[in-house]
Amino acid sequence: MGKYKQIIIRVRGIIIYEDKLLLVGIVSNNYFCLPGGKLEYNEDPKECLSRELIEELGVNPDIGNLLYLNTFIDKENNHNLDFVFEVRNGADYVNLDGLERTHAFELDKIYWVSRDEDINFLPKTIINDFKNNNISSNEVKYIKD
Repeated sequence: MGKYKQIIIRVRGIIIYEDKLLLVGIVSNNYFCLPGGKLEYNEDPKECLSRELIEELGVNPDIGNLLYLNTFIDKENNHNLDFVFEVRNGADYVNLDGLERTHAFELDKIYWVSRDEDINFLPKTIINDFKNNNISSNEVKYIKD
């Protein structure tokens, strides 16, 4: 295997409301993922998540515990590390119409998925935990895809 091109750190949020999980479709990808984005230099992970959710969705998140640490190599051979936090104010994300969303152009879709739907989502561990009602704020799960 070739050398890594770079290390990319992202921060994402798990937003659940009325038994549905908020997902976003990103421009240029053919799958859904959790909302969030790349960590900037000297930025705290929770500050990054707050900034990204305000920019893309227009809502100031109530960020809770770290739930997952996901590491994977992407198709460009970059080493990715995702910090995934719970976001406790899911009801605030239901109606985004009229909110200031300076980076809404980065999202193709915003979708609330139910537990019984099949959807192209990465990483599989998180969607499977959601479907099985197995997302817990009492532990951090390590994923290596």
